[in-house]
Amino acid sequence: MDPLLNFTGQVALITGAASGFGRLLAKGLAERGAKLVLSDINETALEEVQTELQPLTAVEVIAGNIAEETLNKALVELAIEKFGRLDIAVNNAGIAHTPAPVHEMTEAIMDSQFAVNVKGVMFGMKYQIPAMLSQKKGHVLNVSSLAGLGGAPKGAAYAAAKHAVAGVTRTAAVEYGRKNVRVNAICPFYSPTNILNVDGYNTPEAQAQLGQGSPMKRLGEPQEIVNTMLLMLSPGNSYMNGQTVAVDGGVTAW
Repeated sequence: MDPLLNFTGQVALITGAASGFGRLLAKGLAERGAKLVLSDINETALEEVQTELQPLTAVEVIAGNIAEETLNKALVELAIEKFGRLDIAVNNAGIAHTPAPVHEMTEAIMDSQFAVNVKGVMFGMKYQIPAMLSQKKGHVLNVSSLAGLGGAPKGAAYAAAKHAVAGVTRTAAVEYGRKNVRVNAICPFYSPTNILNVDGYNTPEAQAQLGQGSPMKRLGEPQEIVNTMLLMLSPGNSYMNGQTVAVDGGVTAW
């Protein structure tokens, strides 16, 4: 196996692992030797992933709402109990909201966006980072969005939450880099995962229209995004820290 993509002996925690980027990443890491701790709110789908990947590697799972601090604590404790360490944490779980302009944003939309998309990352790092500090090494990868780097018309609450993810990523990178715990974020353009299963985005016509916003005139395929995540997590990529990497078909080139 190419040493740049050899994760043998590493332990990776992934949230939102039952579908989309999380499921593909879990498979990619399992195929490359990593042991896994996975979480998702969809318990049935999470157990399906565990069954699928167990022939490849050791897989532990806990289902639940990642916005709850207790779940984040339990996931790290499970990694330490079962595998003795935590090398990689990918805070991937996220939700979108029905498109609406700023003047139509509701308290319920704001609360749900910040509960899952921000608290899920903050509470994740709260427990992941101390485990990595104890072993003097680790890498956290947060899944932000292109909406975390710029404006997102009719997605203000989502953009605000994903900007927060970018902000806490950079902050943690500065706080812990000297201790060899690195924190980065990936910021994808629209990709046809479950996050687009909301009114206004969930038809082929709507998604084709979204794709027109990229110079490549299409959405990013989930596997394309996950391939970049694997490259960012590569054991050889050991000096990247505090970066918010756009994977967007060229949108930020405009």
